[in-house]
Amino acid sequence: MNHHQIKCRFFSQEDLLGAGCLDIHLAMDAAEQAMLAYDAGDVLFPEKIVQIFNDDTQERINCLPATFKSRKICGVKWVSVFPPNPEKFGIQNLSAVIILSEIEHGFPIAFMEGTLCSNIRVGTMGAIAAKHLARDDSETIGFIGAGEQAKMHLIAMKTAIPSLNTCRVAAKAVSEEDQFVREMSAILPDLKFEKTNSDLERATCDADIIVTATSAQAPLLKAAWMKPGAFYSHIGGWEDEYAVAAACDKIVCDDWETVKHRTQTLSRMYKDGELSDEDIHCNLVDLINGKKPGRISMAERTYFNAVGLAYVDVGIALALYDRAYAAGMGQDLQVQHDMIFEHACLKDWVRV
Repeated sequence: MNHHQIKCRFFSQEDLLGAGCLDIHLAMDAAEQAMLAYDAGDVLFPEKIVQIFNDDTQERINCLPATFKSRKICGVKWVSVFPPNPEKFGIQNLSAVIILSEIEHGFPIAFMEGTLCSNIRVGTMGAIAAKHLARDDSETIGFIGAGEQAKMHLIAMKTAIPSLNTCRVAAKAVSEEDQFVREMSAILPDLKFEKTNSDLERATCDADIIVTATSAQAPLLKAAWMKPGAFYSHIGGWEDEYAVAAACDKIVCDDWETVKHRTQTLSRMYKDGELSDEDIHCNLVDLINGKKPGRISMAERTYFNAVGLAYVDVGIALALYDRAYAAGMGQDLQVQHDMIFEHACLKDWVRV
């Protein structure tokens, strides 16, 4: 046996899907365990590295590492965000890969397609928040935005709140609404879908759950459209007018200290002096561990803002890896067979 071989397992998106990894219950459990582990000090989570290539369009690649000490696994998400892609080239604006390494020897164990995991994480965090903050008899969900994250959010919300029976969607183009309904009705045939011809008010007014999933940087959602008892899941940057948060009885973040230094609605309000630390009910982990109450009345308006925590991505990626590996999916990649100077032919390969 060659003790100097290093192998890792490669999982394509199709490998992960074929192994049944698009499982929101699996992802919710993994995300909750990751947040509890971080709260207990079991996660190393350094600052991300951001390389911005165009300040105007914010085309960028981010490197986001995290380590689960008890699991002895270090992971990194390498994610590119190129907002002009859909309009300029007709392709997706986000792509990601994830590398997992064990920390006993420091060798890689997996190289994974990461866009699926990243999108699952976005939807999953909204679903966990909905479990605590939405009415459990919610029937109608309204979307502003109809892209990949909106679609994943719908699957996640239907998982967390099974009583949902109607979905309304508004997008900037009718063709996007058509595509959303065509794809999602095939996955969730029990839901009734309503296209709104880009009418944002019609999509969200009187909805039990509201989701904004758009790259637009504008106050699209109006407070007047959010009825008593509604739950709002805010995904992107600046998507709602300040009055939405002001009207809500509880505001919860995945991590408020991170959110308030970004460019989302809540952080804009904080910088403008219209929101304080005391106005934030808690972080999501405090609902999970029971330190803070979730919804306590049918009439409460509730607001959830997730900035995105890469250690949760790594936690979910670990769960996907375990399932896909157990299912026999993926393929082995040989990183090295021998150490560099053990190669018998090295003298023929050296260029001096």
